[in-house]
Amino acid sequence: MQTTHVTTAKTMIVRLKIWRQDSPKDAGRFEEYTMDNVLIDMSFLEMLDELNEKLLKEGKRPVEFESDCREGICGTCSLMISGQAHGPIRGATTCQLYMRSFKSGELITIEPWRARAFPVLRDLVTDRRAFDRIQMAGGYTGAKTGPHADANAMLVPKDLSDRAMDAAACIGCGACVAACPNASASLFTSAKITQLALLPQGHPDRKRRALRMVAQMDKEGFGSCSNLQECEAACPKRISIQNIAIMKQEYLKAAISADYREGLGDADA
Repeated sequence: MQTTHVTTAKTMIVRLKIWRQDSPKDAGRFEEYTMDNVLIDMSFLEMLDELNEKLLKEGKRPVEFESDCREGICGTCSLMISGQAHGPIRGATTCQLYMRSFKSGELITIEPWRARAFPVLRDLVTDRRAFDRIQMAGGYTGAKTGPHADANAMLVPKDLSDRAMDAAACIGCGACVAACPNASASLFTSAKITQLALLPQGHPDRKRRALRMVAQMDKEGFGSCSNLQECEAACPKRISIQNIAIMKQEYLKAAISADYREGLGDADA
């Protein structure tokens, strides 16, 4: 009788070079770690969990990093991995990255987002509340809520609804900022402006929204867009840079309108 042999899961050796920073005022430094027998089908965040378990057993401080849904939805797992935002797999967040994407023994460098507007709080955790402030400056609609309207009460062309949904897919992770040499937030801001500009529900505040959100983006200290398209390449939701062109159109229309002074005054308030 022939016996069957169960193949054990493949493992790999992982070499890590991780940014460690105790506080926002700390200069920070890189530290290297080696892990043996890491499963190749383990997610990147599970590998970091294993590293932290190892560090705790050794009486050392674990590596601080953020995560929540671990399903590519929330964007909080944002990491710069070997010079690429979210890692080498395009169209995926860090939590959707698996260790089989790396070679055994390869040195993997892990850093936080690098941008003046995203200060490092500790290790790999950055303060991305600048995005929240841009959103609060105008990324909402003044449409009244209440009983659900009939689906055909406000007709929206299919091409516009599709483009609005594509823009609304932005999860605000900040990969666009991290990948941009200028640390520009234009892709994020433009996605939030475009998704409402294309829909009738977003038209009442259209001009004021563009003025306020762009003004807030500049106020936060983000750089300007130089059209290098690194943001689109790094975006896990593949947000198109065409949204940046729409944002500039929206801003220009608002700036030359009769509401310019009032809208800009509100933005600066």
